Amino acid sequence: MPGKKVCIVGSGNWGSAIAKIIGHNVKGNNRFDPMVNMWVYEEMIEGQKLTEIINTKHENVKYLPGHQLPKNVVAVPEITEAVKGAKILVFVIPHQFIGKLCEQMKPHIAEGTIGISLIKGVDEGPEGMKLISDIIREQLLIDVSVLMGANIANEVADEKFCETTIGAKNEANGVIFKEMLQTPNFRITVVQESDTVELCGALKNIVAVGAGFCDGLGFGDNTKAAVIRLGLMEMVAFARIFCKDPVDSATFLESCGVADLITTCYGGRNRKVAEAFARTNKSITELEAEMLNGQKLQGPQTSAEVYKILKKREMADKFPLFSAVYLICFEGKAVKDFITCLQNHPEHI
Repeated sequence: MPGKKVCIVGSGNWGSAIAKIIGHNVKGNNRFDPMVNMWVYEEMIEGQKLTEIINTKHENVKYLPGHQLPKNVVAVPEITEAVKGAKILVFVIPHQFIGKLCEQMKPHIAEGTIGISLIKGVDEGPEGMKLISDIIREQLLIDVSVLMGANIANEVADEKFCETTIGAKNEANGVIFKEMLQTPNFRITVVQESDTVELCGALKNIVAVGAGFCDGLGFGDNTKAAVIRLGLMEMVAFARIFCKDPVDSATFLESCGVADLITTCYGGRNRKVAEAFARTNKSITELEAEMLNGQKLQGPQTSAEVYKILKKREMADKFPLFSAVYLICFEGKAVKDFITCLQNHPEHI
């Protein structure tokens, strides 16, 4: 039986780091086709197409410079071409683009295809909150697992030891994804609470913005520890209200929970941009353009979606950290008021 063809949908910083792992892992494994397609949003870099650079130099010079991608990873600019014949789809793009992309992919999805989402974010649907994996499931009618963890892309690409969590409702698919992605330095735990795993990945970016505000305002490690803890409590409370499945608090002790929260609040782009926001008078949009080399910031965007959902349910006051991040980023609330929002946190009452 021929191996399953893999297509990576996305090629930013994290997408390219994951392509490095998948490219190496599929080579010697009969379960997978040895050639991997990677969909690349085409752009010009010094007069040359990014896909051509990747396919000749085997390096994503814009989003993951200095790292060789395996030669069996092929950059494809057309999404419909990239997914042809693929049985395994790996989604790793900014969450705001997923709906449009799924629409284009839909007619080209082979029967029996499975997917895994590495996308950190939530969407606001007419019924309230929508997980990104749900959008993919509904549009493409495929089983979707998720991967979330303390995984800063450059460190993963450098093969520094880290852990991650796969949330797979279908256990057999979880096994396939673990085989495709695990390496000696990228260790994977598979759990079934896929919705909780995915929510952790989205919500921790909001907390990281709060941690960045603390750094920008010159508060110390005690304050940041409090922000991390209160943020974690809001993540757990939010999951308990909005997850369809029962929420097991042990999931928050996996890499997708507390570990990802810590790494994002000390490293990561959300913290970095939020610190600059607190120190300057520039908007989030300006700082994103200046500091991120074309990458997208997920924290502020997710805070806006979460705030709308909380407002609809009249629950914003129960989530002062999430709400403060949104109000500071988008509604002109003073960043110096961030701590004030936390001084009367429901956790202290």
